Amino acid sequence: MTSLPQGKQPALRVMPMPADANQNGDIFGGWIMAQVDIAGGTAAGRVARGRVATVSVKQFVFKQPVQVGDVLSFYADVVSIGTTSITINVEVYAERRPADPEVVKVTEATLTYVAIDRDGRPRPVPR
Repeated sequence: MTSLPQGKQPALRVMPMPADANQNGDIFGGWIMAQVDIAGGTAAGRVARGRVATVSVKQFVFKQPVQVGDVLSFYADVVSIGTTSITINVEVYAERRPADPEVVKVTEATLTYVAIDRDGRPRPVPR
């Protein structure tokens, strides 16, 4: 059985709702991808001390379906910091069935963000 990463605070925790699900009750992959981008962007924005924009996402592989009622935890770790870019790895875990708890890893992705100024142009990441 998988467990949540110990000693780490999630960048985001959210419970998907029925509007986020397809006709079979599974949560849309695109909805999960958007939440991953929010979690990664929040972490990158802290490092950049301001606005960031997503410039690339490495592959998503969905290992487990997500259902309405699962509590999703998104853990974001800085992989690297460049002159104007920040690369973040985001891991997603689902906690399900409170009566018979189970934790499963849902997906992970590596995203790269660029720090931008108010005109949307790249700017240096503060050191």
